[in-house]
Amino acid sequence: MILYLRIILLIGWGCLLFGGFIFGRPDKENEHRIPTWARMGSSLALVGAGWAGFLFSSEGPTKTFALFLAIGMTLGAVGDFAIAKLLPLPDYVIGGIAAFGLGHVAYIYGILQFANATGRDAAGTRWIAWAVWLLFGLVGWYVVVFRGSKATVLHWAALPYALLLASTAGFATGLALQAGEFWGLAIGATLFLISDLLLAAQLFNNLKFNLIGDVVWLTYGPGQMLIVYCLGFGS
Repeated sequence: MILYLRIILLIGWGCLLFGGFIFGRPDKENEHRIPTWARMGSSLALVGAGWAGFLFSSEGPTKTFALFLAIGMTLGAVGDFAIAKLLPLPDYVIGGIAAFGLGHVAYIYGILQFANATGRDAAGTRWIAWAVWLLFGLVGWYVVVFRGSKATVLHWAALPYALLLASTAGFATGLALQAGEFWGLAIGATLFLISDLLLAAQLFNNLKFNLIGDVVWLTYGPGQMLIVYCLGFGS
């Protein structure tokens, strides 16, 4: 049952995201071909896949990991709705950052507890991978957000957020180096970070090019999918 349900949700996610891009029309700002409803629908499909993975997974470290993947994806969907200005928030950017940040706290906790519980906790591998990605996140924040700008509270708030996303990529890479089946998780976390840097360039430095919003989503969406499906289709 779980196998078929997660396959159906994956197909639905792909149809909404990629079908929306193929068949959609550019909006008035020429940032998106993928309609808002298709973007939000693809996010909700991954929320469903995450919770299905948790509910039907076997007891033990895998089930706990699946729980935090589902929580992280749910918070990511809240962030998507916030950034799309579909939630009644005083500041949609801060609301989105808060939701995505909490989602990544869930991802990181899930990765670390699973790695510890299954013996994939080699300190050197974990901490070196984390340090490398922290450096990448710091450089990315400086180049994309801080450099050439008059720093505001929001600019500085973006720094711990960038380091948090880089931490997810770092710990996922540390796990993948010890268990090759989790390279999808590491790639997914990397795509999430790249999409966020593109979004930050758009928000903070007014980066503009045709269909920039779709480029963000066609990076972010597959990243979230790889994270949610890192445990496979059923366990």
